[in-house]
Amino acid sequence: MKTVGIICEYNPFHLGHAGHIEKTRLCLGENTAVVCVMSGNYVQRGDLALFNKHARAKMAVLSGVDLVLELQTPYALQSAEGFAKAGVHILDKLGICDHLSFGSESGEIETLKKAADAIVTDKANALTKQWLGEGISYASAQQKAADELLGSEASIFKTPNNVLGIEYIKALNKANSEMTPMTVQRTGGDHDSDTGYSASALRKSFLRGEMPAAMMTKVAFDTGLEEIASGRGPVSLKSVELAVLSRLRSIEDYSVFPGVSEGLEQRIKKYAASGSSIASILTNIKTKRYTMSRLRRILVCATLGIGKDHLVKTPPYIRVLAMNNKGMKLLGIAQKKARLPIITKPASVYDLDKSAIDLFELEASATDFYVLAYPKESERSGEQEWKRSPVIIK
Repeated sequence: MKTVGIICEYNPFHLGHAGHIEKTRLCLGENTAVVCVMSGNYVQRGDLALFNKHARAKMAVLSGVDLVLELQTPYALQSAEGFAKAGVHILDKLGICDHLSFGSESGEIETLKKAADAIVTDKANALTKQWLGEGISYASAQQKAADELLGSEASIFKTPNNVLGIEYIKALNKANSEMTPMTVQRTGGDHDSDTGYSASALRKSFLRGEMPAAMMTKVAFDTGLEEIASGRGPVSLKSVELAVLSRLRSIEDYSVFPGVSEGLEQRIKKYAASGSSIASILTNIKTKRYTMSRLRRILVCATLGIGKDHLVKTPPYIRVLAMNNKGMKLLGIAQKKARLPIITKPASVYDLDKSAIDLFELEASATDFYVLAYPKESERSGEQEWKRSPVIIK
C-alpha cells in the first residue's frame, strides 16, 4: 500500500480539497493511504482558523483523509518557505510516506522541479538580494530573479500554489527526503478569490452568516454546522480584536518577532500604540517592502508571544489530531519507523526534551487565546489543549 503526504490548512475543507485527494488516489491507486499535516488553530495568512483544528481534522478524515497531524502554530505562521520546510520535515520524519502531493496552477511537476532548481542557485540568490536592495518585497525580488534566469518560464512564480509547490520541492531536496513530489492541477476558484469553492470564499460566506453547503462535502459542512451550533465558530482575527490590541499596546520590542527587520519594529510599535483597529494598524505600517500577509503574521506572532527563538529548530515532535481505522494502522507503523516522538496524549510531552515541552506549552497558550474568539461564552474555558485527544472516526 502506498502512502502519500499532503501539507494543508483545510480552512475549511471544500470540494477542491476533496478533488485533490481523489485525483491523487487516481494516480497512485485507490487504496493509497493519505496523511495530512495541517495547520492548527492559526493559519499561514496570519489569521485564526475559521474552525478549531480538531473540527477541521474531523472534516478531513470524514472526507477521505486517513491520518491528520498538526503543523504547530509557530511554523504555520511563517512564509511559504518556512511553512513548507516544517511540513516536509514532519512528513519526512514520520517515516511512512512515499509521495508528497500538492495542488498547483501549473499541474506539471517537471516544470516546477526546474523552477525549484533554478531559484536556489548562487546566481538566483545574488539577483534576489540585489532586488531586495531596491526596497521591494521578497516575493517580488524572487520574481525578478526568476524573470532573468528563466525568461517566459518565470511566469510559474506568479501564482501562489505554484510558489508553494516550488517551496515543497526545495524542502524535499534540502532534506534529502525519499518522498517523491507530485502535483495535481488546481481547479475551481482561484486562490483567495471570492468565487468558486476557494477557502477564502467559504470563510467570507460563513462569517456573513451564510451556509455554503454547495461548496463543501456534506460531512465537512455538517461538521461546520455542529461547531456553529455548539458556539465554537466561525471565528477570525476580528473576533478577538480588542484582546489583540491590548496585547500589542503592551509590547516594548517588536524586533524579537519573526519577519521583523530593518527598523520595521519602530513602525509597528508606533502604530500599534495609536491604532484603533487591526486594519488601521496594518494600513499604516504597510509599505511596498512588506506584503499584507507578512504583516498580519507578525501581529499574530506578537500577540501570541512567538519569537524568532521559537523557530531556531525544526518541529521536535509529531502531534496526532485525527484518524480513521486505516489511520490507526498507519500510526502503529509510524510509531516503529518515525524519527521524531509521536504525541497522542498531551501529558506525554513531559516525557520529551525541553524544546518539545516549550513548544507544546506555547501551543497550549495559543489555544487559550484562540478560544476567546468563540461566540459562546461557556466554550471559552482555558487549558483546553491539555484535554484533547485525537478524533477517531471508525
